[in-house]
Amino acid sequence: MEDNRSISLKRADELHGEIEDFLRFKEEFLRETGEIRDVLSRKHKEELLDYFEADENDWEDWHWQLKHRISSVSLLSKFIKLSDSSIEMFEEISKKYRWATTPYYLSLMDYEDMKYPINMMALPSAYENDESGELDPMGEEFTNPAPCITRRYPNRLIINVTSSCAMFCRHCQRRRCIGEVDRIESEENIQAAIEYIKETKEIRDVLITGGDPMMLPDELLESIIKRVREIPHVEIIRIGTRVPVTMPQRITEELADMLRKYHPLFINTQFNHPGELTKDACRACSRLADAGIPLGNQMVFLKGINNDKYIVQLLNEGLLKTRVRPYYIFHPKQVRGTKHFQITVEEGLKIMKYLRGHTSGLAIPQYIVNAPHGYGKIPLLPNYIEESDEDHIKLHTWEDREVEIIY
Repeated sequence: MEDNRSISLKRADELHGEIEDFLRFKEEFLRETGEIRDVLSRKHKEELLDYFEADENDWEDWHWQLKHRISSVSLLSKFIKLSDSSIEMFEEISKKYRWATTPYYLSLMDYEDMKYPINMMALPSAYENDESGELDPMGEEFTNPAPCITRRYPNRLIINVTSSCAMFCRHCQRRRCIGEVDRIESEENIQAAIEYIKETKEIRDVLITGGDPMMLPDELLESIIKRVREIPHVEIIRIGTRVPVTMPQRITEELADMLRKYHPLFINTQFNHPGELTKDACRACSRLADAGIPLGNQMVFLKGINNDKYIVQLLNEGLLKTRVRPYYIFHPKQVRGTKHFQITVEEGLKIMKYLRGHTSGLAIPQYIVNAPHGYGKIPLLPNYIEESDEDHIKLHTWEDREVEIIY
């Protein structure tokens, strides 16, 4: 008869077998990152600094990063070799959908492989000519009771304060709002939004977003946060931003010191691939966390980028190491020009089912589908129930073992 230790060791061997494939993947991914990607990124950074006749101090200045965004194919082609047909495609897409990327994010790209995930999130693709989908699948134009406001729920709402972003992601749900130039909402509209919140007593939670609100100067951003914080019935303020990912230089000590004055304040960002978890990005997140700000991540499932169980696990575990809690995984929205990023719900659920048991609960976000026409978020879970009645329930564990609970 086996003793307890023998049974335990046998079980430990089973558990090791469950994760050894992932461990091999992780080792290979991290080796590639360390031996290839980091070296290339440093090389690309040096090339960019040389081209712009800049130095390290310039690179660390977010104003410099913004001023030197790459937004034309003629400039991009000085760094990435593009065929004549690719140049023609870039120019064609640019007439429909604006694009731009920071020098920092460009330095993370693969200059030889346009299907590298970092490239795919930042640079136009011929697939964007696909006209299926909607420009406003969330129906934001019909959930807009006051200037800058989007309201889908009884006790919370969004203030959209700008159309500007450090980088215009190719999967963006608000690409219809980008326009040809960066635009900050007028003071008149921002104040009208704040007055609406003041008059709507049930609002307890305000999300400041855009575009990206971190594109605002510190003084203007603080002015908005301060006015919202002064409303007695507003309990929490949230900020949605991707600058820790695309322009981490924006997260300055001065910004963090300003934000810490307005607790309870939460920040959600959007890392979609572990290749975005650079030292600079992690330092930006740590600076916010050190200011006492809880950080969450809202990944979007994107075909060819993160529709892989090991990529998602590696990303989420990496986020926890930098004190960012995986919060949501969004199913891709039916936005016009983004069909090439779509996956099926079944594919997403399969990845979510894998995560359970293979990583800690802290690293497992909620999988969300946004209902069309602004009717809100729908959480999705794999089905673990085999059968149930008043006397019992049969369930499947994360290993697909069948268990029964008698009431």
